[in-house]
Amino acid sequence: MFTGIIETLGTIKEITKDKENLHIKLNSNITNELKIDQSVAHNGICLTVVAIKDSEYTVTAIKETIEKTNISSWKENDVINLERAMKLGDRLDGHIVQGHVDQIGICKEITETNGSWYFTFEYDEASNNITIEKGSITINGTSLTVVNSKRNEFSVAIIPYTYENTNFKHYKVGTIINLEFDVLGKYIKRIQELQK
Repeated sequence: MFTGIIETLGTIKEITKDKENLHIKLNSNITNELKIDQSVAHNGICLTVVAIKDSEYTVTAIKETIEKTNISSWKENDVINLERAMKLGDRLDGHIVQGHVDQIGICKEITETNGSWYFTFEYDEASNNITIEKGSITINGTSLTVVNSKRNEFSVAIIPYTYENTNFKHYKVGTIINLEFDVLGKYIKRIQELQK
């Protein structure tokens, strides 16, 4: 369980293919605090630490994860948002994030305003995921508030702190991102579907 408040950034040092799996080695300033078998969200994807050496650690992604996220487009030197699992009793500063990516989306527009940015994303509506105005959304692991919610498109407003301390500063039009929709909204939607 995560909050969507990005703790730090990591840099991909190496990606190795092993049958249908990907082993991803990263460098991060929290590596020395990690433990093998610990869950860490990487751009919103919950992955388990399987090896640690000096300032680098390794996680493994299986076929299911590769097919449902943007992980197959990752490459060496990419900067990744990182968040360790929340501690019981801590404040929930973001929202409830599971680290289970629902689908990918694509950045359609970036508008810089006077001191902030608006990012607009589009996603495939075939998965029946929805956003609501002022609802929560997780983009590459970052907990954000939806503005301008449309059928398969929405925007988020990014303050300077978030821009500088996440990988939002690297996004361009066409950047593919991971989306986790609000878990409460997903349960309500599923209950409604079952009642039809």
